[in-house]
This record gives sequence, structure tokens and C-alpha cells, in this order.
Amino acid sequence: MSKYTLEVVGMTCDHCVQAVTKEVGALAEVTDVAITLDTTGPATVTVDATAEISADSLRQAVRDAGYETVGEISGL
Repeated sequence: MSKYTLEVVGMTCDHCVQAVTKEVGALAEVTDVAITLDTTGPATVTVDATAEISADSLRQAVRDAGYETVGEISGL
């Protein structure tokens, strides 16, 4: 099992959470997505997966939801 944590900018509401959860959760390896919104900075997205996921795949899923990641992705 792998766990990744990434920061995503621009997320402010439940609709944002649903959009990112849907796109990241659609990756074949993903078993769970948990998101903590932060009104003063980037949201924290924690991803549990059954296998390794590339940083590019995670970033693209977030972009597909309409948002951008910042910084490094922990767990890689």
C-alpha cells in the first residue's frame, strides 16, 4: 500500500473536493482520497493506493479537475 500527500491550490468548497476526489479516485491504483481544505493556503490531499502512482499521473488528475498542485508530492 502506498500513501501520497500533495497540496492543491484554488480549492475552497465541497464542489472542489468532489471534483478532485472524482478525478484522483478514478486512477486505477487509488483506494481512498481524503481532502482537508485550508482557507489560508493550499488544500491537503491524501491518497491511498494499492501500488505506486507517478507524480505526473497525480498532477494530471488534479489538473483534470481544474486545479494545480504546488510543491513536492510526499510519498514518492
